[in-house]
Amino acid sequence: MARYIFITGGVVSSLGKGLMAASLAALLQARGYKVRIRKFDPYLNVDPGTMSPYQHGEVYVTDDGAETDLDLGHYERFTGVSARQSDNITSGRVYQDIIAKERRGDYLGATVQVIPHVTDAIKAFALDDQDDHDFILCEIGGTVGDIESLPFIEAIRQLRNDLPVDQTCLVHVTLVPYISAAGELKTKPTQHSVRELTSLGVQPNVLLCRCEHPLPETERAKIALFCNVRKDAVIQALDASSIYAVPLQYHGEGLDDEVLRHFGLLEAAKSPDLAIWDDIVDRYENPEGEVTIGVVGKYVGLPDAYKSLNEALVHGGMANRVKVRIKWIDAEIFEQDDSDIAAQLEPMHGILVPGGFGERGSEGKIASVRFARERNVPFFGICLGMQMACIEGARNTAGIDGASSTEFGATNEPVVGIITEWMSKEGLQKRSADTDLGGTMRLGAYEAVLAHNSQVSQIYGGATQISERHRHRYEVNSAYMERLEAGGLVFSGMSPDGLLPEIVERPDHPWFVGVQFHPELKSKPFDPHPLFARFIAAALQQSRLV
Repeated sequence: MARYIFITGGVVSSLGKGLMAASLAALLQARGYKVRIRKFDPYLNVDPGTMSPYQHGEVYVTDDGAETDLDLGHYERFTGVSARQSDNITSGRVYQDIIAKERRGDYLGATVQVIPHVTDAIKAFALDDQDDHDFILCEIGGTVGDIESLPFIEAIRQLRNDLPVDQTCLVHVTLVPYISAAGELKTKPTQHSVRELTSLGVQPNVLLCRCEHPLPETERAKIALFCNVRKDAVIQALDASSIYAVPLQYHGEGLDDEVLRHFGLLEAAKSPDLAIWDDIVDRYENPEGEVTIGVVGKYVGLPDAYKSLNEALVHGGMANRVKVRIKWIDAEIFEQDDSDIAAQLEPMHGILVPGGFGERGSEGKIASVRFARERNVPFFGICLGMQMACIEGARNTAGIDGASSTEFGATNEPVVGIITEWMSKEGLQKRSADTDLGGTMRLGAYEAVLAHNSQVSQIYGGATQISERHRHRYEVNSAYMERLEAGGLVFSGMSPDGLLPEIVERPDHPWFVGVQFHPELKSKPFDPHPLFARFIAAALQQSRLV
């Protein structure tokens, strides 16, 4: 049976529980263990699919079509283990399932309550789909003390009683703030956080203390004493030079040793093979060049809205051993003043238009595509970015003056329109403009067939068929393909049935690629996605020309 590691957070939010879970999993994996990571989210949304990126950051999509928390992206990037629908649950989903059962009469007249019905559902989720994993790490979202997280903490308490005593470990992530006026690190917030947790019946086994300055031995001993943990189980977590240095840093502080000691496995465990992480950090910290990429988007005010995209660009830099400087550009500024386009984009070695929803900023994105096309600057369009590339081509190279998307309103030239039917593994899927927004897009992994001798086929190592993750409701209208190709756009990737455009490119351009899917979701530091690796390579070539 798998051993469980529960991860909670206290004092403040945004302490990096997800990154900590991913790093610990990577360290256990480096010792030869098979791991899986899960996320419990206390909010009442069924999933983050309908939430604004400004509320919750990006929506991460799994192969099986789940819209999940962005932490699952960390999990995949650090371990290479593909996340599943069963790896993310919210309070909303729990209550939705329970209420549906109550309406059907499944509870046979019983009073439905938080305990045991809600907590039983959470426990069932934690124990489900174990396969043959050695460790399952379960991160609890939010901060200890939040009302909405109480059922999850209670479920952990029950699980720790249900499972054998040596099968569970709880790691609590806290903050040890530095008070500059006093020149001291303060342990009291950590003490209060642990007291709050223990008052709920859950005693942590390991404390990971985030701090800006080294944690003195005296303070470590004080935390251990007042929080009822071993002194060696108080682990300092200083700010790292990059997120990819965190696994090495946590190993140096003894986090994985302490967790394995708790399970009685340390003496038998083999030393971790961290060579891959040494190489990743070396490539990140010792680049041999630099490129600047302009990302023209809609949610640029919050970097987490494009978290996977940001990391995929960094991975592309690692593949080419260059530093990637990302300039986040609000597409709306190009709609207010056309003169800004050249001023903002001329210094860029590559231009990327990412995914998004809605009309706001669309004309600015189209203007950016035109700049990249006319100036021969490497261009990469993702999801909506590909659609904007097709609309720009329709207007300016194919003579379709009124080209637009039905997402932006009624149009006589719907070069992009809502997708109403497509084939999935479950069979024919149908949607309409009146369908609920949540969970109704074309979601998850779908295959695409690549044209022989196309640029993208070469990028994918000569492959003729690929599988990539999708998240979109609108598609390029295949009825316009012939006219668009006459204007220089080549549809080099299509769905297996030949109905849905997946990839466009311009053979007469140094590097111009648009994809309907989200390749950033599958990029990893030890396995950069080929599209990002080649995009950064093209940007590096561009930097040598200017």
